Amino acid sequence: MASEHLNHPSSPLWQDPPIQAFIFDMDGVLIDSEPIYFEIEKSSFQHLGATVEETEHHTYVGVTLESMFQQVLDKHQLNHVLAEVLAFHKENVMKVMQGHEELQAFDHVEQWIQWLSNSGIKLAVASSSPRSLIELILERTGLRPFFTVMVSGEEVAHGKPAPDIFLHAAELLQVDPQHCVVIEDSRNGVQAAKDAGMRCIGHQNPGSGNQDLSKADIIIHSYAELLELRDSLHIGVRS
Repeated sequence: MASEHLNHPSSPLWQDPPIQAFIFDMDGVLIDSEPIYFEIEKSSFQHLGATVEETEHHTYVGVTLESMFQQVLDKHQLNHVLAEVLAFHKENVMKVMQGHEELQAFDHVEQWIQWLSNSGIKLAVASSSPRSLIELILERTGLRPFFTVMVSGEEVAHGKPAPDIFLHAAELLQVDPQHCVVIEDSRNGVQAAKDAGMRCIGHQNPGSGNQDLSKADIIIHSYAELLELRDSLHIGVRS
């Protein structure tokens, strides 16, 4: 399937300012982990006594666990203590992910990241997941050596769709937001990237549900599509 908006002459992705950094969301962008999380979250919702329909569940893609469970508790009028809910869920997530045998990056992800790295582009991961989970998944997929910066949604004041996480990643990379490109798979993530003043590639991943990525500068369906565009990118690495 062809990428959307790629040949549009006004697409800001192919214009100035030059690209100096790529910031990746993790779940649904580097690895197809969202379906795994959905099942774990369904189990936690049931444990809480909340009946969360699929449509509602998909609206939480890209937000922090704290935000998701607070919204669930409020919407379903449950009296659980948020800290206890988070502790229960995080322990369950780590247990499942540590024992999961099929934590693999998307096809062509490593090839794309390797090309960016060889081109002198700075790389970061900015995920709503807890840092312990980010580190686990990057290690298990073999991608950890590529990333000099990792930011968890737990480390900023406001999670996606607020821009905090991407602005903090850019600050750590020492790159101005206008020189950054974000790859995201969720509506919340795309909104955060655009509000951070960054260009955004939407990764349309079926595992992340029916996400509205229309605010992204372009929409891709595989990393093979990005690899075909390498010569079109305006790379401007600072000396």
